Amino acid sequence: MKKYFENLARALLGMKYGELSETEQHVIESIANSSPIATNVNKSFDEQLSFGERLADKVAEFGGSWTFILIFVGLMIGWMGVNIFLLTGPDAFDPFPFILLNLMLSTLAALQAPIIMMSQNRQSAKDRLAAAQNYEVSLKTDLEIMRLHQKLQELTDKLTEQK
Repeated sequence: MKKYFENLARALLGMKYGELSETEQHVIESIANSSPIATNVNKSFDEQLSFGERLADKVAEFGGSWTFILIFVGLMIGWMGVNIFLLTGPDAFDPFPFILLNLMLSTLAALQAPIIMMSQNRQSAKDRLAAAQNYEVSLKTDLEIMRLHQKLQELTDKLTEQK
């Protein structure tokens, strides 16, 4: 089988099998074995996520939604309304300029930002994985087309010789 890999690598890429990158070797092996090369990147990537990573993705998904924004704006308006109109004077637990509210907003931002960044980093890694797989599929497609072209040329040459 190794000899077949060598012959394919030379015929299709003009290189020795050992000189090929790991990706190119994988493609040559896939062609030699007539096996598919595409996989479901989403499924394979999601299977390896830890509980914390899945939780961070859910928090980032909710934190970037209109639902979160509307709930958050409603809570802030409610907080300010209670402290301005209902609990005036010394009864207000956070009078204007709302120092406690500012502290809570800062804390929320300090916690939410790294969680969203973790989620974005994972999405970036997933995109790189998908791009690598797209490259493999494109390379295999190109090489298979080259093989078909070579076979078609051989058949054309044989028919031309017979005439």
